[in-house]
Amino acid sequence: QVQLVESGGGLVQAGGSLRLSCAASGRTFSSYGMGWFRQAPGKEREIVAAISYIGHSTYYTDSVKGRFTISRDNAKTTVYLQMNSLKPEDTAVYYCAAARRGYSRIKNDYDYWGQGTQVTVSS
Repeated sequence: QVQLVESGGGLVQAGGSLRLSCAASGRTFSSYGMGWFRQAPGKEREIVAAISYIGHSTYYTDSVKGRFTISRDNAKTTVYLQMNSLKPEDTAVYYCAAARRGYSRIKNDYDYWGQGTQVTVSS
């Protein structure tokens, strides 16, 4: 089994920045596709960003394009989400996820999930 642990969440003012980290353990990082999802109160969990093993392929949902950057360090078995120019609508619990099948922007393709980390953006 793969364990994923997110960190770096917190409270930030609109326009500020935050970097989330996701540390993987239990299994080799291998060629898993990795993604970040978020879920706001009363809303469904949605894809935020995804990245392939090598990192050549990335995806961002429209609302975060130009503001968020996903990256991974396979030697450290860690995935990052750099969030800049944060907006109140970014407030949500952010989840790290791993897909054994590889790069995907589809939630159901992901097999392993972290516990989530709260990101709150004040106006």
